[in-house]
Amino acid sequence: MALHITGEQAADELLSDDAFALLTGMLLDQQVTMESAFAGPEKIRSRIGAIDPETIAGYDSEAFVEVFRQTPAVHRFPGSMAGRVQALAAAVVGDWGGEASAIWTLGAPSGAEVLTRLKALPGFGEQKAKIFLALLGKQCGVEAPGWREAAGAYGDEGAFRSVADIVDPESLARVRATKQAAKAAAKGTG
Repeated sequence: MALHITGEQAADELLSDDAFALLTGMLLDQQVTMESAFAGPEKIRSRIGAIDPETIAGYDSEAFVEVFRQTPAVHRFPGSMAGRVQALAAAVVGDWGGEASAIWTLGAPSGAEVLTRLKALPGFGEQKAKIFLALLGKQCGVEAPGWREAAGAYGDEGAFRSVADIVDPESLARVRATKQAAKAAAKGTG
């Protein structure tokens, strides 16, 4: 798999090669652009020399917030998001033996089971878990039976609803347009 989410080669390569980096990017994807969120793991790795769950979970929490604050910032809310990333890392270490991909591979789970596992992670609610499941299925080759149904509308073929559908600049533009239309409709202005 070769992801093309951030527009930055090093960041996209990290997301493509490291399951915890991809999971972290999804966690960071709130109240910032998708590109910025998914570039966050590469910023962390370049600043502390690692992106593995054990290192992140064991990192001094105050120092980790400072890692997030360095320019360019990892996230616009460095304190809360640094804490969430550390909580996610601790969960991956404690519940999954430090191997993020075990969440979607251990025991050959169904799509519904992967969704349940994702929703149990710190910072992953229903919507975020469904989007990430769709990303795993559409772009990462995860073949958990029933993943499309478990991902709901995010699993639909040919949809441009989320990061799961971004494969190039054109698809990014289509996802942005879909999101803007949904926001306008929610506000009653579209």
